[in-house]
Amino acid sequence: MFSTLQAIVLGTVQGLTEFLPISSSAHLILVPWLMRWRDPGLAFDVVLHLGTLLALLAYYWREWLDMGMSLADGRPLPRRLLFLLIIASIPGAIIGVLLEKQAETIFRSPVLIAATLASMGIALWSADWIGSKNRKIEDIGFIDTLLIGLSQALAIIPGVSRSGATITTARLLGIDRADAANFSFLMATPIIAGAGMLEVHKVLHSGLTAQLGWGFVASAAFGVLAIAGLLSFVRTRTYRPFAIYRIVLAIMVVAIAVSRG
Repeated sequence: MFSTLQAIVLGTVQGLTEFLPISSSAHLILVPWLMRWRDPGLAFDVVLHLGTLLALLAYYWREWLDMGMSLADGRPLPRRLLFLLIIASIPGAIIGVLLEKQAETIFRSPVLIAATLASMGIALWSADWIGSKNRKIEDIGFIDTLLIGLSQALAIIPGVSRSGATITTARLLGIDRADAANFSFLMATPIIAGAGMLEVHKVLHSGLTAQLGWGFVASAAFGVLAIAGLLSFVRTRTYRPFAIYRIVLAIMVVAIAVSRG
């Protein structure tokens, strides 16, 4: 069994990297690989994602309550946003089910992860730099939603990053930096919740442990910090530091992989 320290480290990594556009799935594979830790198992991975779900609900509970109430009181803007978020979740759900086995096996190669880290880093950097980006979240339309939803589906490949792919696409569509992140985080909520409900039986079957609890708490706490920190950062700065980090990490992963033979 992995240690409590390892559980806290991995929970912290999950909480930060789920929302920063640098790929949580890549880091959850690379950190144990770099540290030569044993795989903590699928149940632990599920618990970490439930932690980030709690972070999303803790940060955006007012928005979700507003959208839910709009179904009864008929307010058009929150009801429209709820409809768009549902539409955006469909491509990711379908592709996630179809490629689940590949995600657990062939997509876990460190060299493949390095390639996706670098390529998506370049894409994020380019999308953030090119053109005018003044559209707000209320300007997002049906076609925009489908395109962002399709990009979210690419996150099944470690190194792509759910937030990285959706923010990149939103920036290409002209959405401003903070609202690109807000829409990305809101649309992550139903997809993480759905995946968690499908997998939670594996946690119950494997048994609850202190390590699972510490991982959950760390993931939730650092998830809230990552959401608040990123939104504050991009209100006045660009996504370039995250793109650079992805490229540098990719180079380091390839170098380590080559040195290990």
